[in-house]
Amino acid sequence: MTGTPPPAPQQIDTTRPHPARVYDWYLGGKDNYPVDEQLGRQIMAIDSGAPRAARANRWFMQRATRLLSRETGIRQFLDIGTGIPTEPNLHQIAQGTAPETRVVYVDNDPIVLAHAGALLRGTPEGVTEYLQADARDPRSILEQARGILDLDRPVAVSLIALLHFIADEDGAHDLVGTLVDALAPGSCLVLSAMTADFEPENVRRGIDAYTAQGVTLVARSRAEMGAFFTGLDLLEPGVVSVADWRPELAEGESDLGPGPVSLYGAVGVKR
Repeated sequence: MTGTPPPAPQQIDTTRPHPARVYDWYLGGKDNYPVDEQLGRQIMAIDSGAPRAARANRWFMQRATRLLSRETGIRQFLDIGTGIPTEPNLHQIAQGTAPETRVVYVDNDPIVLAHAGALLRGTPEGVTEYLQADARDPRSILEQARGILDLDRPVAVSLIALLHFIADEDGAHDLVGTLVDALAPGSCLVLSAMTADFEPENVRRGIDAYTAQGVTLVARSRAEMGAFFTGLDLLEPGVVSVADWRPELAEGESDLGPGPVSLYGAVGVKR
């Protein structure tokens, strides 16, 4: 069963760059505007590896989803901060392994909402839904998700490249803690987020470029990233650069080339 049609999108501001559209431009997508390309090129002038990082992050999501679908038997996914659809999407990977998988996408961005129909083309046996909700309100997300997912059974919660837009003082740890507390044992937390551990100066200048556009951006250390998994069992290889997380699960990935990728990724399991 596919999801119900999403509500009509709100007006989209094309006069200011937007992180989701800049990310789409890095991935070679078409759902971006000249102002997004301009910021993307500005970031690339600081760090030419930005498109590599975007690809590596996307591939991390795909590998984590394959692992959870194939090896842990997870059949429910809650993807928060979904972003503009880029195939293969999470539900395509998960339902490719188990067609009965239930997937809920969550975002609060009119840009994502405008493309949400592409996220609802799931398998007849499974469920694919899109919720319009703010990541900073996890209780509302859980309340809505309960109508689609069985939270008494294991769920994989994905926060892919989301937490670096939420500072600790703005509730990043409360957000993650509220979600994890509501999950059944055997559930999983999948995170990726920006770090300055590998290229501190480039990342600092990139943050400055986003901040000048009114966008909050936070880089976290390996220890700070690991703190989100307190009380969870980290799957091997733990908190590592997204490019180095379980490369044996790669399918259809190209060579990233040498150099660091300034995003950490990890997967934890609730006991």
